Amino acid sequence: MSEKNKVLVEAKPQYIESQSSPEQNRFVFAYTITITNVGAVPARLLTRHWLITDANGKVQEVNGDGVVGENPHLNPGDSFRYTSAAMIETPVGVMQGKYKMVSDTGENFSAAIPKFTLSIPRTLH
Repeated sequence: MSEKNKVLVEAKPQYIESQSSPEQNRFVFAYTITITNVGAVPARLLTRHWLITDANGKVQEVNGDGVVGENPHLNPGDSFRYTSAAMIETPVGVMQGKYKMVSDTGENFSAAIPKFTLSIPRTLH
């Protein structure tokens, strides 16, 4: 990826106890994603690709257009923040993925979503 097409992705996960049901192996996590265009060219987010892995090694693959029903367009220096959720069958898991982007100059590129941990409170020390 060239420096002119560069997007940073940050994630902040949070356990949602009120929607979870540990006795039924249902653990719900919200995650807030901040996407920042740190490149030199405006770009639009086209698609998302997620890999969600629980502690049993079960992988959920999620592909789709945009994020939360939007295809945000980011000028250099702009950020877009959204919150979504995932459900896994164990108290701990990981998420990672990538966004497919297109610059205003017509170049397709990927923005990596760094791996982050989903964990109920007091599970990891």
